[in-house]
Amino acid sequence: MTMSPEMRDLARRLLAYEAKVSKTSEPVESATLHVYEKLRQCLVAFVGVAGFQSLASRALTLARPEAPSLSVARVAADGSLQGLGEIETQIDMDKDRAGEEGIILITRLLGLLRIFLGEALTLSLLRNAWPDATFNDRSSVNGRKA
Repeated sequence: MTMSPEMRDLARRLLAYEAKVSKTSEPVESATLHVYEKLRQCLVAFVGVAGFQSLASRALTLARPEAPSLSVARVAADGSLQGLGEIETQIDMDKDRAGEEGIILITRLLGLLRIFLGEALTLSLLRNAWPDATFNDRSSVNGRKA
């Protein structure tokens, strides 16, 4: 399953948005964890804990060949992501690589959402998770613009 450029761009934008917003909050966590947790909270209400845990586990499995250091990360029974902090500590000197691994994981998760839920529902869930961010149908998940 290849990553679409549109999903990758969306993941980048979500991570950049969270990085910007989280600079003012304490404690500072990674943008990847912020995005992941927002998606988890939103989706657990929709598909349940087991549904999200399954979806997130699949996304992590798909991301590992492109980001081998994600092999230490795991999705817990409650759907939370564990071990990502260890990865970021290990590669703290290479911020670009750490960011790229987060982009890969979030891209895979968004791609699965789009496959299973469709574009309209995926956008609706993103709007719920990020009410202050801009997600409109004219600049949609699949990259079409009006």
